[in-house]
Amino acid sequence: MAPAPNATPAGIVALLPKLSDADADIRYMSLSDLDNILRSGSAGFLTNEYHTCAKTVECLLKTLDDTNGEVQNQAIKCIASLTPRAPPELLPPMVEKLSTLKTTNSVDASVPATALRVFITSFPRPIVGAQPTKSTQEAYSAISKVLIPRLVGYVVISNGSRNQPNPPPGMLEVHADNTIDNNAIDVLIELIRCFGSMLQDGEKKALQRSTMAIFDHERTGTIAKKKAVSAISLLALYMPDMLLNAFVSGILESFNNPHLTAAQHRLLITMVGSLARTVPQRFGRYLRTLLPFILGPLSERAYQDALEDSADTGTADTEAEEVREAALLALEGFLSSCSNDMRPYTDEAIQAAIRFVAYDPNISADTDDEEMGGTQDSAADDEADLDEEDEDFEEEGAVSDDEDASWKVRRCAAKALYAIISTRSNGDLLDNGVLYEKIAPVLISRFQEREENVRVEVLSSLTALVRKTSDDVVTPFSFAGETEFELSSAVEARSRKRRRLGSDATLFESPVIANSQAGFKSPDASPLPSAGPKADLARLSSSIIRGISKLLKQSTLLTKQSGIVLLREMVNAQHGGLSEHFGMIAEPLIDAIRSPLGYPTSQSAGAAALASTGKLRIEALQLVAAVCDNHSSTLIAPYVSSLVAAATAAVKDKYFKVSSEAIVAVESLIKVLTPPRSAGTQQVLRQHVEKLYGVVLERTVATDADMEVRQRAIHALGVLLVRGSELSQVSVLSEAQRTKTVGVLLDRLRNETTRVSAVKAIDMFLSSCKETRVIQKDWTRDVAIELGAQLRKANRGLRGLSLAALRDLVGNQAALSCLDDKTVQAVTEMLLPLVNSHDLNLLGMALVILAKLVRHSPKNVVDARLNTTLCEVVVAPLGGAVLDAFLVLLRAIGEQRVGHPLMQSLLQDVGVNGDPMVVGKAIGTLVVSGGTTVGVKLDDFVTELQSAPDDKRKCLALSVLGEAGYRLGSSSPLEPGLFTQFFGSKSQSLPRAAATALGRAGAGNVRTYLPVILTSTGEAGSSQYLSLHAIKEILQFTGQARSDMSPYIKQMWEKLMAASQAEDNKAVGAECMGRLTVIEPKIFLPSLQRCLRNASPSVRGMAIQAIRFTLSDSDERFDEILRPILVPMLIAMMNDPNLENRRLALGVLNSATHNKADTILPSLTELVPLVMKESMVKPELIREVTMGPFKHKVDDGLEVRKSAYETLYTLMEGAYSRISPTDLFGRIMAGLEDEHEIKVLSNLMLNKLVYIDPEETGRHLDSIAERYRSILAFKPKENAVKQEVEKLQEANRGVLKVTVLLQEVLLAKNSTGSSVQSEKWKGYWDWAKEGFRPQLAGVEQELRSQTA
Repeated sequence: MAPAPNATPAGIVALLPKLSDADADIRYMSLSDLDNILRSGSAGFLTNEYHTCAKTVECLLKTLDDTNGEVQNQAIKCIASLTPRAPPELLPPMVEKLSTLKTTNSVDASVPATALRVFITSFPRPIVGAQPTKSTQEAYSAISKVLIPRLVGYVVISNGSRNQPNPPPGMLEVHADNTIDNNAIDVLIELIRCFGSMLQDGEKKALQRSTMAIFDHERTGTIAKKKAVSAISLLALYMPDMLLNAFVSGILESFNNPHLTAAQHRLLITMVGSLARTVPQRFGRYLRTLLPFILGPLSERAYQDALEDSADTGTADTEAEEVREAALLALEGFLSSCSNDMRPYTDEAIQAAIRFVAYDPNISADTDDEEMGGTQDSAADDEADLDEEDEDFEEEGAVSDDEDASWKVRRCAAKALYAIISTRSNGDLLDNGVLYEKIAPVLISRFQEREENVRVEVLSSLTALVRKTSDDVVTPFSFAGETEFELSSAVEARSRKRRRLGSDATLFESPVIANSQAGFKSPDASPLPSAGPKADLARLSSSIIRGISKLLKQSTLLTKQSGIVLLREMVNAQHGGLSEHFGMIAEPLIDAIRSPLGYPTSQSAGAAALASTGKLRIEALQLVAAVCDNHSSTLIAPYVSSLVAAATAAVKDKYFKVSSEAIVAVESLIKVLTPPRSAGTQQVLRQHVEKLYGVVLERTVATDADMEVRQRAIHALGVLLVRGSELSQVSVLSEAQRTKTVGVLLDRLRNETTRVSAVKAIDMFLSSCKETRVIQKDWTRDVAIELGAQLRKANRGLRGLSLAALRDLVGNQAALSCLDDKTVQAVTEMLLPLVNSHDLNLLGMALVILAKLVRHSPKNVVDARLNTTLCEVVVAPLGGAVLDAFLVLLRAIGEQRVGHPLMQSLLQDVGVNGDPMVVGKAIGTLVVSGGTTVGVKLDDFVTELQSAPDDKRKCLALSVLGEAGYRLGSSSPLEPGLFTQFFGSKSQSLPRAAATALGRAGAGNVRTYLPVILTSTGEAGSSQYLSLHAIKEILQFTGQARSDMSPYIKQMWEKLMAASQAEDNKAVGAECMGRLTVIEPKIFLPSLQRCLRNASPSVRGMAIQAIRFTLSDSDERFDEILRPILVPMLIAMMNDPNLENRRLALGVLNSATHNKADTILPSLTELVPLVMKESMVKPELIREVTMGPFKHKVDDGLEVRKSAYETLYTLMEGAYSRISPTDLFGRIMAGLEDEHEIKVLSNLMLNKLVYIDPEETGRHLDSIAERYRSILAFKPKENAVKQEVEKLQEANRGVLKVTVLLQEVLLAKNSTGSSVQSEKWKGYWDWAKEGFRPQLAGVEQELRSQTA
């Protein structure tokens, strides 16, 4: 074919004659060339070519009536390319010609309407809140002048001319043959979707009137009515309040029409339900007047009338059932979209849904009543009853009527129950027992539903209820990407223990997760709660399991899959629950795992069947894993042979998802079959383990296996290695198998795609196996080198995991003894690059490893390079667990008598250049642990303290002496007066340094120091304040010397109470009182309770602060005393009349959520409303302050609201299932309109909720879009200071990040359930892409790098 003409007007003119050629192929290719020219030409190359474009339009209109469909399609493409490039004055006549085009040759009558829709969509959409582009404005002008009059049949917006001709009959009007053009409604929908925000009120009213006329016409078809409902729902998004009020009033008048037919009734209900989903925030206020018309067809009387009519006539009224179906769908929309406005009507909604979920005219009411009563039976029913029920189930399933549509009513009722469960469970109907008392029994009774669509909805609703019952928070999880490692929390917890116990041994403990992954013991049976959702679930478990067991024996794949999902959620929610009933489901479960016997002959049908079977097998395997992980081995023992055979076969399945889940199930079976969980030593158990070992090893080394399969196989192999390596007297793996296994893990460690999983497996093995004969020398050395090599990788998660594995290697004495000098030197060399302050999490772990290596082989670790590195680190702002780890390393260096060079470097190269507190602790630790080998004595620092010419050197000397005194303990020669002499110094830093050093030294020698400090505490002024700091240090670091403090405890409490009355002393005094309360809770907790009732706000505030310091650093003895009184104290604090005290109380609740979750979770229904109350803006706390000529508003309640939102964030993370999502999202939406700090917190909460509850988040997309648009649209003033601009940029970046997450996580997965509902979000997304394209690109890149 000849090349296409040039992209010029002349090229277009040359092609036009060919569009009338007799050969369809020439017409098609010419249109293709024309489309290429139009697309490749510049945006304005036809702007001044009116006549050329007019001729082109005429020719394209003729080709739209072509007899060849392909030519018509190509012509429509050309219209899409021509429209945005055509001269503006050509657009109105173009619309006119397209809207009046009549096709005579074409078979497809929708071509003109399709061309019109293409014309509308070819222009950029107007963005709400932004100025329309010129081309968009010109397109709207043509649409307003021509298309809207053509749709409605009259001129809506007059242009001022008197002799303006009337348009032809409207496209939406009834035609001469009494029909409605469905294609015209499609044009209307596209018009509203694209240009709805630009429509004038008169145009909206005209379009609404024409659309409603479609409903009123008796000849309107069902398809046209459904499309009209979509159109009116879209139009409602852009209706002003006045027009929406009038529209709803019209609907109310139609409902009250005495001559309303069933078809009209159903249509009105459908329209109302659609409006609720489209404009939920504006529609909620109409529910009070509209809801009676929705609930009317769902009343008890309507239900009884329907059953009586069906019994009399033998058939159900189809139109009446359609009305009930529409009413239930509308009710579901109200519950999902307007859940807060539906609260007053909760009982009516529940009763209506319960009533019709069992509606079946083919079964008598007596039978229904019997089924309802039968759900209350407990587990006392025996197997004979099961057989009888099976027969009943089969008889009911035999009832069939092709004309019966009542199943649609039951399905919609089940969906309405699902909506109630989804929106009203957390902290609401779930906690007060309504869901389990009223809804759950009815759902269980419907397990015998004969229609599968309804049965699946019933099972899904009950599954949602069980899932809501679980306390576990769902977080994003990806096995392949689970490489992140954080040290701070784990080391911080061990660091707190070390401070209390005075030992650093716990720093080398293996993570608890390693032991839990290996499953060392059978899970303990969870105690049955006496009340609450879990107790309600436990009471119904027997009925649920018995019902599911029947479904698994005789139902379809989809029902079996839904039933298995329900069982899995029950096991996870109860951490067990199948102990008495596993025998009922074991065989059907094993059958579900097994591979299908045959494959369909049809290729398409075969793919669908295999996909369905694969999903069923995946769910069954997940249930097996859950059962094994949450139940005793004795429960599973009778079915082990069958489970092992089915699981091993599934591991070899070609479908990688089945194989992957099968490996997880195999791992759980390994834990069941191996000691110490397995009580048996029989040969048969060894045979099962041999099978599992073989299949896991084969998947681990297979090169053709999917990456996820290999990664999970490596983890399972690590579990088997741990369980088979001398954990008991029974040897599960032979020496040869163990050698082969560790070799495979080392090989996988060297492979780039599997190294993360291999590191985890090796870490598990090293942290669990302590026997010397189990750990091989050569393998251990190779592993140490490979793990060290991973520390150079760019992947921080891999570095963290490798560092943790090295920590467990050197913490395992058997493994550490295998390392020779060469290996130690190599590992040390690879660790040194991590010894810097750039990443404190990795630094702390590296220091711990080095400390262990120093004790093992000091001469191969401590050298000039290590000393230089440590001197560089010590000047960084170290603290907490990282500082503790640093001191542990220095102590090891000193004890191994290799600390002299390091001491010289610290004194000469560092000295006062670093923080005196940190450097002093380092030198003091080295002085005590190194003794005479470090080249300096304690007296040298005493002399330095007395003779140093500047305060920095004195502060350093004080810190050294304080640390030395702490570590020397009672043998310390230092006297308290050495430190207290500086309390009166006029220096700004010296008195505080002396107080800290005094307390540090006193922690090691309480009997000598504490009396002196208490004496100073009784003095007024600065000495009292400094003495309080010294007491704080003693209480924080006393450790095992607490017995020495006993004689002084009461005196100390009295002194603290007196000293803390001063405003400057309140904070430090409260901390001291809190730490003292932990030591003697029986004495001092009642005292704090009495303080909370004190008339003085200052005393109450001090008590609140003291309670907070008791929560993070306490033990089991303290918890037993605190547990019954914590919640009453929290409630008293939250109701304190003093604003500042309520802020402090919110901090206490926040800390309690982190540290005492088990105590406060059952009482969150009392605590959360108090937090919600404090998160609201209170106008009485906002005052106006005059600053010169300006007036400024000050919100005294801002800090309290900030604390409230921080507490809500913590509660959301740890106890989301106990919070009402409706109330929580209400506060988040309000927070997005609050001050900057509250906006940031609210945005962080949304960031979490995208994953925690995507369904509920999707329901609030429109509200989020409105508030996000307001945040991004705000522009700072020209004279705004830098801090204000930075705050705005921070807020915008956070908003854009969550915007991208919502777009990708929710809308990409269609989680919102309705495309209409997210129209506002679509408009906001388009606006954000247009105005913040560079920032969005940066955020998307950041998110991709985080998930890579």
